[in-house]
Amino acid sequence: MRICGILLLAVPALARSFTLEQVTGFSFPDCLTAAPAGGAVAWVENRRGVRNIKVAEPPDYRPRRVTPYTEDDGQELLDLRWTPDARAIVYVRGQGANRGGEYPNPRLDPDGVEQSVWVVPLDAGAPRRLGEGDGPAVSPGGGRVAFVHKGQVWTALLDGREAAVQLFRARGRASALRWSPDGSKLAFASDRDDHGFVGVYDLAARTLLYLDPSTDQDSAPQWSPDGRRVAFLRRAASPRVFGPQRAGTPWSIRVADVSTGRGREIWRAAEGPGSVFREVTAVNPILWAEGDRLVFPWERDGWTHLYSVPAGGGDALLLTPGEFEVEDVALAPAGREVLYSSNQEDADRRHLWKVAAAGGKPARLTAGQGIEWSPAMTGDGKLAYLASDARIPAHPTIRAGGEPRALDPVPEDFPASSLVTPQAVIFSSADGITLHGQLFLPPPSSARRAPALVFFHGGSRRQMLLGWHPMYYYHNAYAMNQYLASQGYVVLSVNYRSGIGYGLNFREATDFGPAGGSEYNDVQGAGIYLRGRADVDPARIGAWGGSYGGYLTAMALARASDLFAAGVDFHGVHDWSTELRMNPQDPAAKVAFQSSPMAWVEGWRSPVLLIHGDDDRNVQFNQTVVLAEALRRRKVKFEELIFPDEIHDFLLYAHWLEAYRAAARFFAETFPSGAQTMRGGA
Repeated sequence: MRICGILLLAVPALARSFTLEQVTGFSFPDCLTAAPAGGAVAWVENRRGVRNIKVAEPPDYRPRRVTPYTEDDGQELLDLRWTPDARAIVYVRGQGANRGGEYPNPRLDPDGVEQSVWVVPLDAGAPRRLGEGDGPAVSPGGGRVAFVHKGQVWTALLDGREAAVQLFRARGRASALRWSPDGSKLAFASDRDDHGFVGVYDLAARTLLYLDPSTDQDSAPQWSPDGRRVAFLRRAASPRVFGPQRAGTPWSIRVADVSTGRGREIWRAAEGPGSVFREVTAVNPILWAEGDRLVFPWERDGWTHLYSVPAGGGDALLLTPGEFEVEDVALAPAGREVLYSSNQEDADRRHLWKVAAAGGKPARLTAGQGIEWSPAMTGDGKLAYLASDARIPAHPTIRAGGEPRALDPVPEDFPASSLVTPQAVIFSSADGITLHGQLFLPPPSSARRAPALVFFHGGSRRQMLLGWHPMYYYHNAYAMNQYLASQGYVVLSVNYRSGIGYGLNFREATDFGPAGGSEYNDVQGAGIYLRGRADVDPARIGAWGGSYGGYLTAMALARASDLFAAGVDFHGVHDWSTELRMNPQDPAAKVAFQSSPMAWVEGWRSPVLLIHGDDDRNVQFNQTVVLAEALRRRKVKFEELIFPDEIHDFLLYAHWLEAYRAAARFFAETFPSGAQTMRGGA
């Protein structure tokens, strides 16, 4: 089956020029969700920073906006929740607060902003604010929504007749709100820093009960279909580990009786691989399926797979055997089957599969040269998902009658036919590890050797793919790599060690990150690979990346300025010991510092562009402050692009565009005999 074939255009032999505005002008979809009845689907559309909720309904599935937002205002839309009658959608608008309690305000609105819960009807009508907070859960009866505000649970009526009120007062920080099937009780996780509980609040009795409390970290409550039991995860409250963790104190699944609070362990991970819990993308990591079986992820064989176990206890049954990784997981409405995405038989893409919760041979749902993720089954049995390929960016898709249908076509000026198809390449790190990458080749040129750039993704728990990525951050990065290739650069995107997609041992690599910076071997390997290509000018190799990729870009420039002639560092980590707030007297802090660019800054000679938002909640802004001062003292050429009140994953499209323009200009000026013509402009 060919995915997205209806959108593809004939590709000419020579790529045409295009602008950064064009290639970043896609409409990125996220938060795809299927209605509980009637067959409709909804998603969040982000078109050049203007975010709205769109809905497509049978029979024609013509998308329409149900929210009225018109500006690139930096206010995200999150946590879409259908009402049970499928006539309205509850959602969150705005990002959460930082440690100082400040909401991100990258557009510098003098009136300030907030994060709040809203509801919008589908049959026309303006969105209605329900209250400040996030994490909404709509009651099964549909009349009430619970949400979290400053760690406490609040509730509001969906019809707006009453103002939101605090439902109950409790210690800890609440999350993962889950209504019982009859709506009479609310389960939640309560984080207490060095331990955590799962609680249940009874609305009628106004009582609060913690299930089977211990000194461990309990989380992820999941109700049984009969509403009498709650399953949850239990993990040891272990100290933080700064480095690879291939094994640890085994985690377990417990089931508790909500009338008494008493619980028991129904399954425990074995010692060794898989003893440390590995998450997947799902509404809940435990799914209560038909036949009273619990479905969950486990890495017992070194790969992230799905297993199921009877809720009464027993042996875990492997549902997805093979050397591949399961990622997005959802339970089909009837509860008999599990939908999931994986890189089975296609290591550098994602496709969709399904398998019975009771076991059996998995069935492939999608295939081909595309990438598919976020599966959701509608109430009337249609499969909805998000899809992309090498040229067509992400779009919602629904399969009815066996044929996939793209619900939101790309913008008319999007340069799909001008993009290159990245090549899968395999090369070695400096210490002999096999690495995967994607190679973007520029249009044919009269120049015998082209400048080259290495792209390092962030995370590091990420994997770049042979097409447009499922995450918005890397959708943007893929667009930038396409643009750089169109400007005459050979671009290599590297899936370095400590990333995902290639098993537990690759992800939990020996001495990675603050435990030794072993990924620097992959940085070297990428540079050496490019230097050895006949189409690359070895004197004009640069690097760029964000977050963890910024860290590796800085490592490249600090430790190998003879190999990497320039770099663009987006919000990178430059000193692990201070980023992780380690005790300077701790021997691990000394290792962390030696694993950082700041330890090698004396050898840094290559120019760099530093880009950072100063409300970054992922990487301290001080990481760039300290590096800039060190470079200034050494008289190393550097430039800065700083965004006041912007966060890590830039909320304003205007900031993404400005940052990419600055990066393209910086490389063009640094490699003046190469891509200075800036084909097509920025």
